[in-house]
Amino acid sequence: MKRKDIQKYILLLLFMLTAQLAFAQSFTLQGKVSDKDGNPIELASVMVVTQGKLSMTNLKGEFNMQLQSEDSVKVRFSMIGYKTKTRILVRPKGKQTLLVQLADDNALEEVVVQGKAKQHGTTEELDIQKTKQGPSTSGNAVEEMVQTQAGVSTHSELSSQYNVRGGTFDENSVYINNIEVFRPFLVRSGQQEGLSIINPDMVEGVGFSTGGFEAKYGDKMSSALDITYKRPKKTEASVSASLLGASAYLGLATKKLTWTNGVRYKTNRYLLGSLQTKGEYRPSFLDYQTYLSWQPNKRWQVDFIGNISENRYNFEPEDRETNFGTLQNVKKFRVYFDGQEKDLFRTYFGSLAITRHLSSRTDLSLLASAFTTKEQERYDIQGQYWLTQTETSENLGVGTYMQHSRDYLNADVKSLKLMMQHRAGKHKIEGAVTYKLENIKENSAEYEYRDSAGYNVPHTGRDLKMIYSLRARNELKAKRFESYLQDTWNFQTRDSVPTLFTLNYGVRFAHWDFNGESLFSPRASLTITPGRNRNLSFRIAGGIYYQAPFYKELRDTSIVNGVTYATLNQKIRAQQSIHALAGMTYRFEMLGRPFKFTAEAYYKALSRLVPYSVDNVKVTYYGENTATGHATGLDLKLFGEFVPGADSWLTLSVMNTSMKLNGKSIPLPTDQRYALNLYFTDFFPGTTRWRMSLKLAYADGLPFSAPHKELENNTFRAPAYKRADIGMSYRLLDNNDGRRNTIFKNIWLGLDCLNLFGINNVNSYYWVTDIAGQQYAVPNYLTGRQINGRVTVEF
Repeated sequence: MKRKDIQKYILLLLFMLTAQLAFAQSFTLQGKVSDKDGNPIELASVMVVTQGKLSMTNLKGEFNMQLQSEDSVKVRFSMIGYKTKTRILVRPKGKQTLLVQLADDNALEEVVVQGKAKQHGTTEELDIQKTKQGPSTSGNAVEEMVQTQAGVSTHSELSSQYNVRGGTFDENSVYINNIEVFRPFLVRSGQQEGLSIINPDMVEGVGFSTGGFEAKYGDKMSSALDITYKRPKKTEASVSASLLGASAYLGLATKKLTWTNGVRYKTNRYLLGSLQTKGEYRPSFLDYQTYLSWQPNKRWQVDFIGNISENRYNFEPEDRETNFGTLQNVKKFRVYFDGQEKDLFRTYFGSLAITRHLSSRTDLSLLASAFTTKEQERYDIQGQYWLTQTETSENLGVGTYMQHSRDYLNADVKSLKLMMQHRAGKHKIEGAVTYKLENIKENSAEYEYRDSAGYNVPHTGRDLKMIYSLRARNELKAKRFESYLQDTWNFQTRDSVPTLFTLNYGVRFAHWDFNGESLFSPRASLTITPGRNRNLSFRIAGGIYYQAPFYKELRDTSIVNGVTYATLNQKIRAQQSIHALAGMTYRFEMLGRPFKFTAEAYYKALSRLVPYSVDNVKVTYYGENTATGHATGLDLKLFGEFVPGADSWLTLSVMNTSMKLNGKSIPLPTDQRYALNLYFTDFFPGTTRWRMSLKLAYADGLPFSAPHKELENNTFRAPAYKRADIGMSYRLLDNNDGRRNTIFKNIWLGLDCLNLFGINNVNSYYWVTDIAGQQYAVPNYLTGRQINGRVTVEF
């Protein structure tokens, strides 16, 4: 054998001996990591530091890794939220199996802190629990509380809609558990609205911002309402009933599962009976909601929200008599009706959220939602009317009118949202991307015929025309992409008594394929709390906000042969509002009780506006970006315990708005120059069983003009809105501490006087036109004085 061959054999032998020795010194470590209840822990770390080996458990909590055998091998098992555990293997060989249980880290147990949260931004936290026993007309407790805040106005106790700092009803975004929700589209009057999508029995938290809000809130220009539904700690239930409706709530809770259910029924038939238009009112509003939250372990959470709502408004008018004018000039308007109105608003809403807690500081959520609505507005109403001058019995107008509507709308909005939150030291970073599919089908036909003294209006002497006629047959199919990224940074100076800063800054991006428009919206706010006075804080905020066009803003109209045709304007662009605001909050004690005073001044520069008119709660847009404008004002609020143990507040708002349209400067249709609101709670002396709640509203009237006319003719202003509601509640049973051996927790009996002073408020007008073309505005008065009894039982 040659020398070279001998060398090859020797090298091969040495290699085989080395490999065999290495195989003899290695071993396989496998096993499973679980919590104290035996549930698998995925993505737990299995580490051998001395060998530089690391493995992660799979979704079943299992792991497998190759290690070198030593005299002792130290294996460390760790996972955020659990105590780290170490196992030592002595001269391990072959295959080793370990079953490891990790105990909870007590440092991460939930801590409940009670007290008033300080406002560190432009969003204020509202407490709905303090107002649930107050007098209510609409039954929508959250919106009624929002309507009493500074900068917010409403002119109809029947409506849950509200204006914020000169904006329309459509400029307010609403979120429930991070999902944007929608309202019905065809609603034109407060009595049609019924129940809003927010069930107050299921609400845990309410956040509300009137301007300068964060980038995470969508493309609306005026306000953001953020609702959080509760996850009860234990089984609870309540039942409420009144002359205006009823509701029932049931919350179930186990260690890993919570399930809340709410059913509401409302009929304002009794309340509508106080209107001046007499007839057969048959409204019926029914709503069911459910919220299911499942948390199988500390790393996963699944949330489902479902809502089914059916609002029906049926009405057969009979007659109406209205007196209006001044003491020296009194007019009487009398109508005899024939016909009926039948409206249907059926909506379905559902959302599914899957959250993965990647660590104690990082959450990743996937949220899917779907909203669908079927709306029908149908009426044929004929009226024979007389308008007379009371002092002289002179007939100012005698005639007939016929109103017809067949409006149908189906809408579907589906969205998929990926959201991440991360807390890193003094920063809280949040971002999301959303993809939406929108599908809306509309088929509308409306007309109004007027005959005055035997002559058709408008009277040409040649043609028979309607005073108003509308045709619309449209379909919208569009895709929308939205994203945002924001950071909340808490920092302080290095002084001995440091000044605290909270900076929120972010950007929002949106693209809509219908008009091909992309929107870029930077926003920022800064709150400063001086070190030498922690009860005082200042804040400034600003940003660019857009009102992304949707179904209502898109409808552009053109008149052909006296008929108005509504089509979708594909060239429309988003309305823009630049917010700039500065505010302060001062907390103090008076009479040994806590108080808070807030003041905020704002200016909004408005551009690319789509002009609109408001009739009751119906907003009609021009469908084109043809105006610019501004809104500026000051909002003041005093909040505190005027009476020990009861929250009350007083707000005052002053505002000025202007819109430049066709070279003429006019106030916005929602220009409310002043508004004063009071919500006051008191107890009878010596007892907390008897409770009184008082709501006062005094708000400036809005500009108005004759229907189907140009906005430049908004030269009139409605009377101020003045209303007082008072409610008395008696706690028949107080068992909050569970001392009594009964299933009942609380029993409340209540009696409300709605519109205490019987004031005839106006929020719209009916217009009578005589043959000469002169028009008379006949006020449509809202509800009169009514008594409402109620009972609430909590289990």
